[in-house]
Amino acid sequence: MAVKLAIFDMDGTILDTLGDLCDSLNYVLAKQGYPVRTLDEVRSFVGNGIAKLIERAVPCDCTKEQTLGVYEEFIPYYREHCAEKTKPYDGIVKLLSDLKQNGIWLAVVSNKADAAVQDLCKQYFEGLFDIAVGECPGMEKKPAPDAVNLVLDKLHISREEAVYIGDSEVDIATAVNSGLQLCVVDWGFRDVDFLKAHGAKRIFSDTESLKEYLITA
Repeated sequence: MAVKLAIFDMDGTILDTLGDLCDSLNYVLAKQGYPVRTLDEVRSFVGNGIAKLIERAVPCDCTKEQTLGVYEEFIPYYREHCAEKTKPYDGIVKLLSDLKQNGIWLAVVSNKADAAVQDLCKQYFEGLFDIAVGECPGMEKKPAPDAVNLVLDKLHISREEAVYIGDSEVDIATAVNSGLQLCVVDWGFRDVDFLKAHGAKRIFSDTESLKEYLITA
């Protein structure tokens, strides 16, 4: 069946957000007297939402209250600084424009805080996405299928007509849990060997081949 909806992860799939995540995290860690983290460490921490990022980044002897303190300071700081180094990956804007011109609906489902998701979509992808859903109170984060189900319901599109596109083990599990076809990209936060080890079968290394697949599938 032809693809009618392409649902994209955000961090590591359409946007290279790692620099701003790392800088914001390290600002808060240093301010509270904790050791800062390297870019590669932060790369390995992302994928399961901000709360999990903070939990992984703080020292192992931090209390729940101390971890929550880092989280509560990170959220507003990151929202103010989430677009300083962040940029779309090469070819992404053209990919989205071409898919839209071919009649494919476009969505974002991310574990990033919803306010940041909306801000970044507006700044970098104005008019391209039909719906974007970030982390919200009362909604289970990926790999739970909640946000994907919300998108399908709002756009009135069946699972058989939708494809999920991501770059991590969380995205692989999200597609499985949602019952969607999966496309995995290797330009994000995980390498090919890691993705294959976590069950990725259809891996793309450039936007042109991904576009061709989505349009002709």
